[in-house]
Amino acid sequence: MIDEATIWAHLDALAKPPRSLGRLEVLAVRLATVQHRLDPQTRPRRIVLFAADHGVVAQGVSAWPQAVTGWMVETIRAGRATSAALATAHGCDLRLVDVGVAQPPPPPHPAFYRNATLGAGTADLALAPAMTVAQFDAAWAIGADEARRAHDDGQVVLIAGEMGIGNTTPAACLTALLAQAPPAEVVGRGAGADDPVFATKTRIVAAATARAARALGDDPRAAIASVAGFEIAAMAGYFAQGAAQGSTLFLDGFVATAAALIAERLAPGTRRVMIAAHRSAEPGHGAALVALGLDPVLDWQMRLGEGTGALVALPLLDSAAALLGNVARLSDIGA
Repeated sequence: MIDEATIWAHLDALAKPPRSLGRLEVLAVRLATVQHRLDPQTRPRRIVLFAADHGVVAQGVSAWPQAVTGWMVETIRAGRATSAALATAHGCDLRLVDVGVAQPPPPPHPAFYRNATLGAGTADLALAPAMTVAQFDAAWAIGADEARRAHDDGQVVLIAGEMGIGNTTPAACLTALLAQAPPAEVVGRGAGADDPVFATKTRIVAAATARAARALGDDPRAAIASVAGFEIAAMAGYFAQGAAQGSTLFLDGFVATAAALIAERLAPGTRRVMIAAHRSAEPGHGAALVALGLDPVLDWQMRLGEGTGALVALPLLDSAAALLGNVARLSDIGA
């Protein structure tokens, strides 16, 4: 086990003025702490995109129709989505997993696509629990299986991304529930909600969170399942299994961080191997990061999802690893 003091001492002994690289050195310390080594690795790496639909969209909580989820899944499969472009640009392997898309793309399917659907999306969380505990467990298992697959394939850094129209509504519920934040402070405009949509979303999040909170103490899995999404539960399982097997978890935005809150609640200690890539424009993301004790690398007001914030920050993670592993020590150059 390497402690922070040892890592800082190593950085300060390198051929540069001490602490001259500012927050890059902070990131390097975090990366080395997570991996317990002074020469951390950031390759190979994989992003798994989990896609699902949400019944609560019927309540008018999104500016976009539910069909967009399926359209975007097809765009990702074609390699033309932002996530696909960024993954290619930064040498990150990509997998796409359908956990519950109402209108899945037609075959043939590329090798990186997995159909693991649990149905045509969740139930409407405004009216009933979004899913049963059995469905939650099944989604968690899908994510855990993807983490094991990544580990077996030699992937060192794992990223989870998501695609699901309306999923900032369950993310807000989960953040309010698990980060103990006021619902009104964690609801954002998602993919461009106008004032009436925002008001509807805020009302639904407050009511659903209150319902879930009453069950949280006695049955946390049932409470979480009642306001989650299939892709969010799958990401939680992915994170928990990733941590258990010693992977480095590079955390994306608001929805992924809601999944991280679930993982930490049900598998305590998962957050110890997480590095927060960015803070999104969604107001609840900051509260979720604080609850996890994570300091984001970037604060660029990104809110796309699909793991894009983590993909954008990957070169900084590479830079932190290069600093630790490839720079000469002052003693090596006679200084």
